[in-house]
Amino acid sequence: MKELTCDAKKSRSPLLPERHPTPDFFVCDFLDASPKGDMASMEHPVFSLSTKPDLRVRRYEHKHAWIEIKPSADGLATIHDRDILIFCISQLMAARNEGRRLSQTVRFKGFDLLTATNRMTNGRGYDLLRSALERLAGTRISTNILTGEQEITRGFGLIDAYEIVRETREGRMQDIEVKLSDWVFNAIEAGEVLTLHRDYFRLRRPIERRLYELARKHCGRKSEWRISLDLLRKKCGSGSTTKEFKRLISRVVDDDQRTNHLPDYRIRFDDHPDQPRDIIIFENRGTIPAITDSETTRPLPPLQGDTYHEARLAAPGWDVYEIEREWRTWLSLTEAEPPRNIDAAFIGFCRKWNAKRKFN
Repeated sequence: MKELTCDAKKSRSPLLPERHPTPDFFVCDFLDASPKGDMASMEHPVFSLSTKPDLRVRRYEHKHAWIEIKPSADGLATIHDRDILIFCISQLMAARNEGRRLSQTVRFKGFDLLTATNRMTNGRGYDLLRSALERLAGTRISTNILTGEQEITRGFGLIDAYEIVRETREGRMQDIEVKLSDWVFNAIEAGEVLTLHRDYFRLRRPIERRLYELARKHCGRKSEWRISLDLLRKKCGSGSTTKEFKRLISRVVDDDQRTNHLPDYRIRFDDHPDQPRDIIIFENRGTIPAITDSETTRPLPPLQGDTYHEARLAAPGWDVYEIEREWRTWLSLTEAEPPRNIDAAFIGFCRKWNAKRKFN
């Protein structure tokens, strides 16, 4: 063996080479992480509310936004399948808040996911988990909805892939890897997520889960949010007739008035005698503190003068001061950390504002 020269010995690192580099995935270890959902799929009807295989191709349009969802042979991903995404998003956001490096591939233990999402941990629980992974990977989406200021217009899955790394002798999934889609991962990196109440996983009916998501997204910290029955049906992605949907909502309203079982928000019809009974009102229960006028803007420093000029170029024809007000209000409602460079962040917001409205 050729001996090293004295100079080579001096320059050689005292450490052995790293023979087994850290795998390019994130290991879930925040077992008490708060449940979190991405805003884009809370806003739009991505998941099926059906408890039977849903094989419909669905397309929804609202103002400038459109989304098309295509099922696999196993059917569309259901709102209960969404639990897997909520678990992964929650873990990554907890790591992000600690300043840890994130990866689009997430590894977790099946038992940890089942317990965190209030699911059965018997054999059937693992079978349902396997089926949910199949539907998430098979459901394909095309949309122009922005996540993390990026417009994804190609087809993609809710998850790109999954792998069962290790199983027990009984065939139960022990270690699972899930690669999140760009759409979901962009939302995580941009902080476009909202915290969900843990009782979300206890809601039995799919329609109740969807109603809570919409209330969390639209009512948020406001005292109340009103929406017409027809628009609510559209946002829920319900395939029911208007009459049947009203019956479903009436049942939820009656149960909530009797038991107060919906987390964070109560739901009721607007019973004004001069109005038809087709307006739904969501009211903040106070578990999420209502936003006050003094909180509608974060205590951020003012923007530089040149920033307004660049903002006008990014959003030509729009009132940049009105956009700034909307931006500061959005910052007060989102759970993202305040931007380090507020001027660059505001200009990026203006570009997103302009991109969204050019479709109108």
